[in-house]
Amino acid sequence: MSLWKKSVFPAAAQHQKLDGQTYNYGTAGFRTKANLLDSVMFRCGLIAVLRSKKTKSSIGVMITASHNPECDNGVKIVEPMGEMLIAEWEVYATQLANASNEELGGVIEGIIKDNNIDMTVSANVIIARDTRPSSPSLSASVIDAIKAFNAVYTDYGMLTTPQLHYLVRCVNTNGQYGEATEEGYYKKLSQAFTQLKIQTPGDNSYLPEISVDGANGVGALKVLQLQKELKGYLDMKVFNDGSTGKLNEQCGADYVKVGQKPPAGVMFEVGKKYCSFDGDADRIVYFFKSKDGSFRLMDGDKIATLIAGYLKELVASVGLNLQLGLVQTAYANGSSTYYASTVMKVPVACAKTGVKHLHLKALDFDIGVYFEANGHGTVIFSEKATKSITSASEDSSLTEDKKQAAVRLLNLMDVCNQTVGDAISDMLLVESILEARLWSLEDWNSAYTDLPNRLLKVKVEDRNAIQTTDSERKATSPVGLQMAIDTTVAKYSKSRSFVRPSGTEDVVRVYAEADNQTSADQLAYDVAVLVHKLAGGVGDPPTPPMSS
Repeated sequence: MSLWKKSVFPAAAQHQKLDGQTYNYGTAGFRTKANLLDSVMFRCGLIAVLRSKKTKSSIGVMITASHNPECDNGVKIVEPMGEMLIAEWEVYATQLANASNEELGGVIEGIIKDNNIDMTVSANVIIARDTRPSSPSLSASVIDAIKAFNAVYTDYGMLTTPQLHYLVRCVNTNGQYGEATEEGYYKKLSQAFTQLKIQTPGDNSYLPEISVDGANGVGALKVLQLQKELKGYLDMKVFNDGSTGKLNEQCGADYVKVGQKPPAGVMFEVGKKYCSFDGDADRIVYFFKSKDGSFRLMDGDKIATLIAGYLKELVASVGLNLQLGLVQTAYANGSSTYYASTVMKVPVACAKTGVKHLHLKALDFDIGVYFEANGHGTVIFSEKATKSITSASEDSSLTEDKKQAAVRLLNLMDVCNQTVGDAISDMLLVESILEARLWSLEDWNSAYTDLPNRLLKVKVEDRNAIQTTDSERKATSPVGLQMAIDTTVAKYSKSRSFVRPSGTEDVVRVYAEADNQTSADQLAYDVAVLVHKLAGGVGDPPTPPMSS
C-alpha cells in the first residue's frame, strides 16, 4: 500500500460522499447547499495538494458561494499565479468529487499516474473563507485532507476571494507582486491610490466619498480595514455590513444588477455615489439617483469602457507601442460594444461566459481589460507592458507630461488586482479615473445609453440539447434553431438575441435587446418560445410579456 493511503483513507472515512449526489466543477468551482459539501471540501483539499505537487507551487483554496444565498456554499481552487484552476484539472476535481467512497483511491492513483506526480515533492496550500456560518466547518474539512497528505498549509481565515488570489500570487513570486499578507494587500492598493490622488490636481467637482453596499459579506469588513490605510483620501461609508442583515439578501451587486434598483438599507439620495459588492467582493456595480428621481446603474460594461478609454489615453500620451483591448461576453450591451469599438476605437473581443474565459482572452493584448456585465472583471498587463511602463516612468529624457502619464500608468497598474476581478481594487480604480476626468456619475453614465434588454430562462429536459459557437452567440443545435432566431431578430430594430445552456441547472438562458423595452421583451419571449418548442421545453410554454 502506498504510504499516502495509510493516512488518506482513514481521514476520507470521516468525510464520506453522500449517496445520490452529483457535483460539477463549473466556472465558479463547486457550489450547492452547504450541508451537501463536506465530502467535496475534503476532496478539494486532496486535489489542491496534488496540484501543488505537480506545479511545485503553492495552490489556493477559497471557500465561498459568492452572490448565492447564505444557505449555500462552495469552493474554488486557485492556480499558482492567482488564476482559476485550469480546465484539465477541473475534470479531475469533478471525477474525485463524484467518486464513490470505494473508488476514491483508484481515482487519486489515476491522477497521480496521468500527471507523473512525484509524491515525495512537498506541497503547500493557502486557504481562506467568506463569512457564511458553514464556512469554518467546511474549511476544517479541507484542512483534514491536507493533513492526511502530510502537506503544509496556511489558513488565512476570513478574506475576500480576490485577497486569496492576491496572496497565492505573492507567495509564488516571492513577494515580487506584493507582500504576502492581508496587510500587504491593503498597503499595495492604498499606496498606489494615494499616489494617484497626490498626482491629480484638486477640484471641487470630485466628491471623495462613496457609500458601499457590502452585501452583508466579507467585503464590508475589509473595506473598513482599508479605510485606515487611505488617510482620508477616500471616505467609504459602509452599509449592509453584516451586523444585522443576511448575506446577499435584498442587497449586493447581483441584486442591484438584476433588479435594477437600490439595495435595502441605503438612504438613496440625489448627488451621492453608491456601489455594491457581492458576497465575496469580486463583483462591483455603481449606481446613483438621478435628478428626476430615477435609478441609474453603471454595470460591468460601463466600468470596462471607463477604464479602457482612460488607459488608452494614457498609453497614447506616453507614446508607448502597446496594444490595448477590451474583452466582453455575449451579455455585454450592444451600446457598450459600439461605444468601445467605434467611439473610443478600442479593439473588442468576445469570450464565453465565465471570467476564466475572459481572463485567457485578455492575455492576447498587452493591456487587457475584461469585465462581465455583472461587474466581475479587472485589467491585466503583459510583461511587455509592465516593462515599457516602468521604463517610461524612469526615463529622464521624456517631457514632464509624458513622464507623469507613465507614472500614473504605473500606479494604476498597482491599483489593479491582476489575478482576478476585485470589487475593492476596481472601486479604487474607478474613483481614480473619475477624479482625473473630473466626472460625476451623471457624466460617466451619459457616455452612452444602454439598449433596452431582457433576460429569460426556459426549463428544458436536457440543457445539453443546446450547443453553441462564436463565444455562445450562435446556436449550432438543435437544427433549425439559429435560423429561426435570425428570422425573429430581423423583425425588430437594433436587435439581437442569443441562447445558451445554464452551467448549473436544466434551463436555457435567453438574452434579447432592441431599440425599446417593449420590443426587447417581445423578442425575448419569441425566442423563448422557439427554445421551448425546439429544445425540449418542460411544462407550459413561456408566458407572453405584459405589454403584448
